[in-house]
Amino acid sequence: MKILVTTKRVTDPDVKIKVKPDGSGIVTEGIDYKVNPFDEIAVEEAIRINEKQGGEVVVVSIGSSDSTKEIRSGLAMGAQRGILVKTDDSLDSLGTASVLKKIVEDEKPDLVLMGKQAVDGDNNQVGQILADMLGYAQACFASKIELSDDKKTAKVTREVDGGFDHVEVDLPAVITADLRLNEPRYASLPGIMKAKKKPINEMELPSLGVDTALKVVWHKFSEPAERKAGIKVPDVPTLVSKLKDEAKVL
Repeated sequence: MKILVTTKRVTDPDVKIKVKPDGSGIVTEGIDYKVNPFDEIAVEEAIRINEKQGGEVVVVSIGSSDSTKEIRSGLAMGAQRGILVKTDDSLDSLGTASVLKKIVEDEKPDLVLMGKQAVDGDNNQVGQILADMLGYAQACFASKIELSDDKKTAKVTREVDGGFDHVEVDLPAVITADLRLNEPRYASLPGIMKAKKKPINEMELPSLGVDTALKVVWHKFSEPAERKAGIKVPDVPTLVSKLKDEAKVL
């Protein structure tokens, strides 16, 4: 079966982000980038399914030429080929979903796997919008995926408050990966070497004829307010007294 899986290039979530003095965005100079962690989980799941079912895993990214690095990461893990839609423009969730819709229509995969959200914008919208645009079934926040023997349906386990939710969707479908779906593998040296020879089809965004005009506009960024320093108390009775008489939480 053919699986289409996304890989977004995001700032390293372990690096402290600084806002530009004029509030127009974040400082990107000297910042490390990596594959969106949830997308990496989606890539791992696609490869595991491919190893059992056979077929092809296609890694897709939207962004600058530098995004080939994130695609190569997926190819080194075991995907067969990549697609890069080149643009230096920022896209909102609707624009991103519109581009992916075009790619899905051209590739006609049996399954679309995505991270549940990107750790930069943290919107958690693209998978849902894409499924609606395509008229596909969707299952979000997957912690387990099981395909039927005939590859026509997928059973998805989702963690919810107080337990688990089990849903079954017809394929093709859009499924978004949650944190506990799997533990992504490290690319082996042979995998990294092979990835250099695997094809990446690069195309310019305007060639797709997709409307990516921003519907959501960021006007200004600002640092969160600094937390006030806490207070020290000499003993537990004093702490209880302050919580009861001053904070009024007891």
